[in-house]
Amino acid sequence: MAAACGVAVANLYYNQPLLGLMTRAFGGDPLIGFAPTATQLGYALGLFFLVPLADIADRRRLIVLLFCVLALCLVGLALAPSPWLLLLASALVGIFSAVAQLIVPLAAALASPEKRGRAIGTVMSGLLCGLLFSRTLAGLVAVAWGWRAVFWLAVPLSLAMAAWMAMVLPRRLPFHAMGYGRALRSLGPLWLEEPVLRRATLLQACLFATFTGFWAVLAFRLEAFHLGADVAGLFGVVAAAGVFAAPLSGRMADRRGPGLVLTLGAGLVLASWLLFGLWPTVAGLVVGVVLLDFAVQSVLVSNQHRIYALRPEARGRLNTLFMTGMFSGGALGSAAANAAWGAWGWRGVCLVCGGLALLALLQRGAEGRRAC
Repeated sequence: MAAACGVAVANLYYNQPLLGLMTRAFGGDPLIGFAPTATQLGYALGLFFLVPLADIADRRRLIVLLFCVLALCLVGLALAPSPWLLLLASALVGIFSAVAQLIVPLAAALASPEKRGRAIGTVMSGLLCGLLFSRTLAGLVAVAWGWRAVFWLAVPLSLAMAAWMAMVLPRRLPFHAMGYGRALRSLGPLWLEEPVLRRATLLQACLFATFTGFWAVLAFRLEAFHLGADVAGLFGVVAAAGVFAAPLSGRMADRRGPGLVLTLGAGLVLASWLLFGLWPTVAGLVVGVVLLDFAVQSVLVSNQHRIYALRPEARGRLNTLFMTGMFSGGALGSAAANAAWGAWGWRGVCLVCGGLALLALLQRGAEGRRAC
């Protein structure tokens, strides 16, 4: 399940280190800079419209089907002949990459309550490997064979995960006899009735916006140092500290509750953006991205731990609301960082993303002990 999450979520980030190559391939068209935004918005749509099916349908069959459709969308992206079609294909890839978020709550459902944090952390470590090493893989493959080869490579990976999930997932997973329309209509009451869910979503949206903002402009920032897509991809290896943060945060949440991790994580994200702004060198980027990734992923696992404990029968829909908010924040963060880069350069990106991190930290202060 961890491997399948990693393969699915990797598709959201392949394009980030490739933006320079893709922009040049389409004659410098500025639309290409919004490919990460299209992918994140597509993912948010997939989370909202597909993930509720986890509570009402055969999850094993659904996961296999979505991986197959994802492979078809990747073929379309690899063949995209124009910027507009590339953005459309990127959005479709984002929609069906939401299959990863059917797997995470399934892991929580299969685990006993006292081991839920550890189970979530284990699956999330696989997801984070895909998130981080996707950039490394994309950068190296693109330099050797071109940016389209990256998406051609992703096609058999998705099909392999469809086959693997068909073989290893339990065949009889319980689900509720609820119609799709009713499941969607229940999202509103869930949101209004669960203040912990609202606080967790707002916190994660702010922090994830700073995370996607960094990666959305990293390729452009590195070009200022005369470094290319392969180096941008290698930053995924540098940021691999987040992989260790996931299981560590899960175990800490099992033992002490998530509150401490949430506050420390928000503070570390703010510190990383201060570091980016005050140390504007490649070394500063390296140190800052380790801090940023570790902090964001620690907060993510801790937030998931607390929302999955709210209503066991509605974990898919809780995850829908939480992840839709998180990736909507991510899409806005990508767009805001791209706009700030065009208007004010790197310092503008640091101000925008640092401000979002400060907002998250202030929210944690306002929550106090209620969110723990």
